[in-house]
Amino acid sequence: MTKSSAILFILLFSLLFKLEEMRVALVLVVLLIAGGLFMFTYKSTQFNTQGFMLVLCASFLGGVRWTLTQILMQKAELGLQNPIDIMFHLQPLMFLVLFPLFAVFEGLPLSVSEKLFHFHEAGMLLCLVGKLFLGGILAFGLGFSEFLLVSRTSSLTLSIAGIFKEICILFLATRLLGDHLSLLNWLGFAVCLSGISLHVILKAINTKGEKTLNLNEEASSDPDLELLLHHTEHGEEEEDVETIQQH
Repeated sequence: MTKSSAILFILLFSLLFKLEEMRVALVLVVLLIAGGLFMFTYKSTQFNTQGFMLVLCASFLGGVRWTLTQILMQKAELGLQNPIDIMFHLQPLMFLVLFPLFAVFEGLPLSVSEKLFHFHEAGMLLCLVGKLFLGGILAFGLGFSEFLLVSRTSSLTLSIAGIFKEICILFLATRLLGDHLSLLNWLGFAVCLSGISLHVILKAINTKGEKTLNLNEEASSDPDLELLLHHTEHGEEEEDVETIQQH
């Protein structure tokens, strides 16, 4: 429930940095998704104050991170529209920040693990290295797709896609793991899906409108087309004059 607040922070910073315009439909989408997810997961876990504050801070920082990333990727003068370029500049910094945490919390158990450093069979080592390599490829693909989505759409769209993933996880938990959901939970599920559907519809309408506007601008800027329109209008004027003379 706390993690779903990330979309509210992303909307807030998008408005502050003027990445999004204040629209009633946009606020409605965010409220539907956040409120629906809150209802969908209501009373599904125990409350912990320390964990709540940590996740809330993470959601706040996530909103800052993705809005700033959108600014970097959508400024043409920076030349970072390509996801590979932005990953080349950001991923090393992300690694340096995460590596100390990895060393403190997972370094010692990994160093004494029989699967990596104290292995007895080469097959076990190769299997573990293969899993790590596959995980690295998947993580690279995930980062690439996230940056590509932000560069083509917005950080708000990325957040909505992440919430759709969370809904799928919770839905599968009810079907495969036997988790029980109340009527309020299912109502929240429907509200959240309606918010996501509304966002998709609005995006499709806006994209269609932008394409039509771009086509009109290209047509008006084409000198050959302007000359053709001028001759057409001139020909119509001559026909009108001849018609008047005949009458």
